[in-house]
Amino acid sequence: MGDAVLKTTTTSGESPDQKAAAEERLGESAEFAALFASTPRGARLARRVAVRHLAEWGHPSDSDLSCTVALLVAELAGNAVRHGRVPGRDFKLRLTLDARRVRVEISDASSVRPPTVVHAPAADDVSGRGLVLVDVLADRWGVEPRPAVGKTVWAEVAAEVTRGR
Repeated sequence: MGDAVLKTTTTSGESPDQKAAAEERLGESAEFAALFASTPRGARLARRVAVRHLAEWGHPSDSDLSCTVALLVAELAGNAVRHGRVPGRDFKLRLTLDARRVRVEISDASSVRPPTVVHAPAADDVSGRGLVLVDVLADRWGVEPRPAVGKTVWAEVAAEVTRGR
C-alpha cells in the first residue's frame, strides 16, 4: 500500500487560535486513525503524524505530552514493523484524546503477543529496551486480540491542556 496515510480525521495546520480551541475542547474528545506500511519509513511517518495531530489538538510538538506520545508511537510502531509484520499487511495507528488521557493503539496482523511483564535488558544487549520504555512512559499499557486477525498494543498517558505557550 505504500507509505501513504489512508484515512485522517483532520488535515489543517497550526492556527493562531489553536490554544484557545484546545481549551474550548476540554470536555470533548478527538480521534485519529490511519494505516501505514509495515516498514521503518511507515513507523517514522506514524510518529510524525501523531505529533502533528496532537499539535492540532492543542498540544505543541515541544510539550511533554507530545514528546511522550511520540516516543510511545515510535516504540510500538517499530515493534509492529520488526516483530508483528505480516507480508502484504499494514499496521494501524489510532489516537484518541479526551480531557483525561491520550490513548495510543498500534494494531498489526500478527497474533504473536509481546510479553506484558518486561525486564531490563543486560547492559551489553543491543535491543530489548522498547517495552521497558513503554512501561516507564505509559500510565497503563497492554495487549488485546483483534477481532479478525492480529493484536492491538495500546498505551495511555494522562493529558493536560498546555497553557501559557
